[in-house]
Amino acid sequence: MIKPLLIFSIISINVFAVDMPLQNRELPAQDMKTQNKHIAKLAAQEMSKSLPHKIDRVTQLINIKANNATLEYIYEINIDSKSDEEIKREDHSTMKRVITRNTCKSSKRFLEADISLSYIYKSFKTKTELFRFNIDQESCFKL
Repeated sequence: MIKPLLIFSIISINVFAVDMPLQNRELPAQDMKTQNKHIAKLAAQEMSKSLPHKIDRVTQLINIKANNATLEYIYEINIDSKSDEEIKREDHSTMKRVITRNTCKSSKRFLEADISLSYIYKSFKTKTELFRFNIDQESCFKL
């Protein structure tokens, strides 16, 4: 009696399994965007707990915030010997190249999940924005 019941159960499972639609593992685009916004917000909240953080003798990370699916890292630069205009003129291209290269290596998971990163550098003295580097997955392909 048990053997026929077991055989019936196995056959039934196979028949019903064939009729069941496969579950789609990918989220719809809108759900993915919503999820990425939530991930960016949680990451910003968690990383902000250790701020401010001195990066080097002239740079300090002062804030991290989420702007939709973009993580914004806000830094202050304190170079007494240079004006804001000198910093913008002399340091922009080098910083952009170095930050893009380092971000593509260190933040690969965020970028692959379509979470962009924005690096904002402000003057310690004047609080004005000196640079803004927006990096997404496409930025890494251009290296």
